Amino acid sequence: MDIWATDVFNLSKMQTRLPKDVFESIKSTIHTGSKLDVSVAGIVAAAMKDWAISKGALFYTHIFYPLTNITAEKHDGFISVQRDGSAIAEFTGKALVQGEPDGSSFPNGGNRSTSEARAYTAWDVTSFPYVMETDNGVTLYIPTVFFSWTGEALDKKMPLLRSNAAMSNAATRLLKLLGNSEVATVNSSCGAEQEYFLIDAEYAQSRPDILLTGRTLFGRPAAKGQQFDDHYFGAIPERVQVFMQEVEERLYRLGIPAKTRHNEVAPGQFEIAPFFEAANVASDHQQVTMTILKNTAKKHGFMCLLHEKPFAGINGSGKHVNWSVGNATQGNLLDPGDNPHTNLQFLLFCGAVIRGIHIYGPLLRAVVATAGNDHRLGANEAPPAIISVYLGKQLEDVFNQIKQGLVPSSTPGGKMNLGVLTLPEINRDPSDRNRTSPFAFTSNRFEFRAVGSNQSVSGPLIAMNTILTDSLTWVADQLETNLSNGKALDAAVIAVVKEIMEAHSAVVFGGNGYSEEWHKQAVEERRLLNLRTTADALPILKKESIKELFERTKVLSASELESRFNVYVEQYIQVIEMEAKLVISIAKTMISPAVSRHLSELSTNITNLKQIGIESEFALSCAKTVASLTKQMMDSVTELDNALSTHHFIPPEEHMEYCAKTLRPMMDKVRKYADALEGEVADDLWPLPKYQKMLFIK
Repeated sequence: MDIWATDVFNLSKMQTRLPKDVFESIKSTIHTGSKLDVSVAGIVAAAMKDWAISKGALFYTHIFYPLTNITAEKHDGFISVQRDGSAIAEFTGKALVQGEPDGSSFPNGGNRSTSEARAYTAWDVTSFPYVMETDNGVTLYIPTVFFSWTGEALDKKMPLLRSNAAMSNAATRLLKLLGNSEVATVNSSCGAEQEYFLIDAEYAQSRPDILLTGRTLFGRPAAKGQQFDDHYFGAIPERVQVFMQEVEERLYRLGIPAKTRHNEVAPGQFEIAPFFEAANVASDHQQVTMTILKNTAKKHGFMCLLHEKPFAGINGSGKHVNWSVGNATQGNLLDPGDNPHTNLQFLLFCGAVIRGIHIYGPLLRAVVATAGNDHRLGANEAPPAIISVYLGKQLEDVFNQIKQGLVPSSTPGGKMNLGVLTLPEINRDPSDRNRTSPFAFTSNRFEFRAVGSNQSVSGPLIAMNTILTDSLTWVADQLETNLSNGKALDAAVIAVVKEIMEAHSAVVFGGNGYSEEWHKQAVEERRLLNLRTTADALPILKKESIKELFERTKVLSASELESRFNVYVEQYIQVIEMEAKLVISIAKTMISPAVSRHLSELSTNITNLKQIGIESEFALSCAKTVASLTKQMMDSVTELDNALSTHHFIPPEEHMEYCAKTLRPMMDKVRKYADALEGEVADDLWPLPKYQKMLFIK
């Protein structure tokens, strides 16, 4: 409690440092979404500067979130030199409200030409400023949006704010149709569970693949992996717990509610999870959390790996995004309560989600499409690439009853008797959880489990808010029509939900999402798309229906959406081609020379044994195996090298498809032979630290 949010310029600190009218103006903007009164900016800036200087800050930065999935910042000093040569600390309202970083080198997806460098940042008053302390000093960070000279979003924050506003408007209209006279601003909330790996930094320094790509391009699985299930929720290694405690202290000082920590499934893998926050703030905090995880790891001799699949043969890392919507007057709008079958508000909002996911499920797949995430999705460790909705036994039964025209009822969870008198009687939840579902209802929220561990959560949140906005608008239209035709409210709501389930229940699935039967049924019978790779998924962003969705809700213009498609395609191609070049380089300059030395030693050994009259069939067999694998590896390297030099792609989709369907399999082929060689070559000659060293922290 002594350190909570001490480094955040939040409302409590504003209240003590600002005049009452200025404070009330800022508070109103934060709580109700009303327009920022720019005239108060100078007063706020001065108070913010004084507070930051009292914390040791000499510089400030407008932190923003370009389309790179990372944060960007340019630091400016508070120093202002006067005419007499003296210096004072100064921070104006203009400097607080608007900045102008050079925007020429950030990805823009064709929104601007190379010569157009001007871009702006603008203060987001809904996300509190904070100071960040490092070994190099203290800096004031001011969360901002980032946009072009023509006003187009070049970042992930501005569309997220737009999507929240659009969803709030649609939700407010529906809540008023349900008879609510007082409706506060509706906001989406987010709690993002972050999975990550820790390895000793000394091993990472010896692996060019980890340093440049964040994952191992080569590596034979260790004899012991995760098959014993002994790491999951096990005792946290002492070194790791010390690291975690420092991370948590830094997060608490920044008002980031880290709630949970534990060992994850794979050896060397861990998880941190926060408490729920408003989606925009949660997104900012998620970016800070990733930065702190990586920076703090260095201080403890670790490297923190946020890649979705750092190691082959064991589970990769995701970022489960728990998402809900609610406000101060009606509460959580996705809370079914004790009697979900009579909770009209919940039935409509949950029904709206079901409709939206059925229509726009491929969009959700597209916003989590990255080269790293392709290693996870569809494997039996993460949700499948087919987007479906899990409701749980109780809710699925309620919605099916409505679909069949029955009077809905719901079965409570009941009690569990554990058979031991000294143990308490436990309440059973109405439904179990389903870890194979990509979009699962979990008590009072939906958990989107397909998000990659290295991604910003903004993209998924933008998509979910926008999809819900569209569905809530449709639901309100239908409800309004039913009410105007004389139906009672209860009957009007049930009629809308029945219509939703008749048209969209194909997306609801409660079984094993990993099974072949589900994949066949989903595609052939339910007409759901199985977008296995990024090359399959990203073209969804070019569909006319998706363009109309974002334009209709005013979340993204056509050019902003197209720019994102172009940026994400380019990023995918660059990642695959960089990895392919590194595969070739490591195979040629590290693995092949090590294998040659091993063969030389084997040959010498065979010759020496012959000289004393010993024929070693084993040594000869080993030499032949190594020689054969080496030839196959280098033949595959040549094949990959030749394929990489192909440059005859006009549409970006064609180039992306080539990377996914040609280059990636060739890289895997090189790896297959190299990993086989790792099992043959002398341990002291192998040039790359092995999995058994990296994964088991000592």
